[in-house]
Amino acid sequence: MSTIEKTLESIDVLEQLIKDYEIILYNDDVNSFDFVIDALIDVCEHEPLQAEQCTMLVHYKGKCAVKTGSYEELKPKCSKLLELGLSAEIK
Repeated sequence: MSTIEKTLESIDVLEQLIKDYEIILYNDDVNSFDFVIDALIDVCEHEPLQAEQCTMLVHYKGKCAVKTGSYEELKPKCSKLLELGLSAEIK
């Protein structure tokens, strides 16, 4: 294996190790806009405008990536959103 091939293989392995995940928030017919906005501000540390924009995307598009990071960072945040009655998953 050439040096270039080894280097490219190493880069592929590193990219897999540091891959970011996303919390995907899904639309529902239960929670109000204000509730979802407040949850995003509290749990995902969004600014109010960002939370409002994400909430609008969820409403009109059906889903929105609301937080990006490592799986370990996102797991408790996603769990909190689920505890609040929102529909979310990590992808």
